[in-house]
Amino acid sequence: MNNEKGIIWRSLKAAFPYTVPILAGFLFLGATYGIYMNVSGFGFLYPMIMSMTVFAGSAEFVAVSLLLSAFDPIQAFLMILMINARHLFYGISLLEKYSGTGWKKFYLIFGMCDESFLINCSVNIPEDADKGWFMFFVTLLNQSYWVLGATLGGIFGQFINFNTEGLDFVMTAMFVVIFLEQWLKEKNHTSSLIGIGMSVVCLLIFGPDKFMIPAMLCVTGMLTLVRKPLEKGGAVT
Repeated sequence: MNNEKGIIWRSLKAAFPYTVPILAGFLFLGATYGIYMNVSGFGFLYPMIMSMTVFAGSAEFVAVSLLLSAFDPIQAFLMILMINARHLFYGISLLEKYSGTGWKKFYLIFGMCDESFLINCSVNIPEDADKGWFMFFVTLLNQSYWVLGATLGGIFGQFINFNTEGLDFVMTAMFVVIFLEQWLKEKNHTSSLIGIGMSVVCLLIFGPDKFMIPAMLCVTGMLTLVRKPLEKGGAVT
């Protein structure tokens, strides 16, 4: 029993440092979301409960307008599906990672976000930590930061009056840093170059508003085709 508690504690300590950059970003963005809900006429309980039960950043912002518009469940379903369709590809790539995690797998699926996906896919988990608990705490900590930010924004939003434009760039900068860290770890940059190349091509063809899903389809297809050569070369882990 004590040994199990020790493993859980070591996994938490190992996971926390990787989530510190997300802490900074999620507090800002979560607070922005809470303030947005507040100025739209919703009390702090709305952003708090939404961030606990939905936990899908962009979709939560869109949900504000859906809550204020006429009831149309089909439109809401399709809109949210399109916004978060990238998670379908995340889930496919995490099938092997999430295997053998027991009951924690259900929360890992529910709580998966872009930031947790990046950490759980790119980090080499310490040997003294448990894989399942490490990924669980990464996911739990990241959601906790978002819930905290959204709740604080909802509570104090009515007392704050400042321009929040540009705060979302915090997360963009964080993604760039994580990508560069992963790039430095790679011995073979083929998979990263495929991702960049396919994204640029789809951006030029489909435009900035519609390129995400085609890009992910192209990247998934290309990586599937070259998976075996990449595995032999050590580019896929």
